[in-house]
Amino acid sequence: DDKIWEADTSEDQSSSQMQKENKTWVALARIASLCNRASFKPNQEHIPVLKRECLGDASESALLKCVELSFGHVETMREKNKKVAEIPFNSTNKYQVSVHELENENQYLLVMKGAPERIFDRCSTIMINGEDRPIDEEQKEAFNKAYLELGGMGERVLGFCDYLLPQDKFPRGYPFNTDEVNFPLEGLRFVGLIAMIDPPRAAVPDAVAKCRSAGIKVITAKAIAKQVGIISEGSETVEDISSRLNIPLHEVNPRDAKACVIHGGELKKLSPQELDQILKWHPEIVFARTSPQQKLIIVEGCQRQGAIVAVTGDGVNDSPALKKADIGVAMGIAGSDVSKQAADMILLDDNFASIVTGVEEGRLIFDNLKKSIAYTLTSNIPEISPFLLYIILNIPLPLGTVTILCIDL
Repeated sequence: DDKIWEADTSEDQSSSQMQKENKTWVALARIASLCNRASFKPNQEHIPVLKRECLGDASESALLKCVELSFGHVETMREKNKKVAEIPFNSTNKYQVSVHELENENQYLLVMKGAPERIFDRCSTIMINGEDRPIDEEQKEAFNKAYLELGGMGERVLGFCDYLLPQDKFPRGYPFNTDEVNFPLEGLRFVGLIAMIDPPRAAVPDAVAKCRSAGIKVITAKAIAKQVGIISEGSETVEDISSRLNIPLHEVNPRDAKACVIHGGELKKLSPQELDQILKWHPEIVFARTSPQQKLIIVEGCQRQGAIVAVTGDGVNDSPALKKADIGVAMGIAGSDVSKQAADMILLDDNFASIVTGVEEGRLIFDNLKKSIAYTLTSNIPEISPFLLYIILNIPLPLGTVTILCIDL
């Protein structure tokens, strides 16, 4: 509808009535509740929705609470529209699909959510003001504008679409096969975007500052880079310089930019030599919308620079980079079993600041070890030297065994 709805997180939900009357929001909420594996823990009916504990992914839990606040009875909706087939989300496809029996209708509804650009590319129509319209250049431009605006605010953005399967081709009892995919995944109807706040923890900016002062370069996604200080205040990217000087982007010398932001699509086109140049010349680097294979390429590029690379991750898609890195760090609470097995270290509190504390302790131990070795050598060398002279030059032994023991004691 070319509108941005803001979720009402107040206890009385005074602003939710208008959303209930909006046909596009109703369709969007239906997809968010059906194409969703999260659920509330039992026996929490007396607890306010925002305070209920959920089983499932954090993003899906947020969607569940949002729809429950707006419409209520999500579980009832799921029971009335039973799931008959599902393709789970994976890092390659970047989407999740499920097919449901519609209540009181002899038809199936296909619902899909995932990375906005992947979802939009699979759609041929768009729902505007409750009506289906063909997607044209105007809608594509509006989508890109909204997607970039929401993503630029550091929010986690998901795209949603659906498709009412024709009754003549997909009658009741149709054998859906998710391996061979005998149902359409193209020509769908785009319904909308949902953006969720995904703020970094309060301790992260200070931890990033400590990393920088300790000579550790932190590389992460664009959305949170400026919030946590990875792109420091006053640092400019090529785009910032182009905007400030009002000159075309290709006229800007990349080496003039202290910070660098690289999209996954651009990274795919870079040669290893070009990536090495970027890692060498830019002290502040941010990568956006990267695939698991590209994360692995980034790790290999940093290692070619002679850097000791530590990678943090919590999902299955992070496993290749975790395994390739010199130090793989998995999340103990939110991390998958695969990522934990691939990692060298597990954070029990899922806090980035804990890594900095670990680095500080490790460097302190290493520094103390060097001091201990230096102290030991200062006493051992004078004790060993006379004995070596006694053996080699056959001079009288200045220090006897008892004397050496007395000195050491």
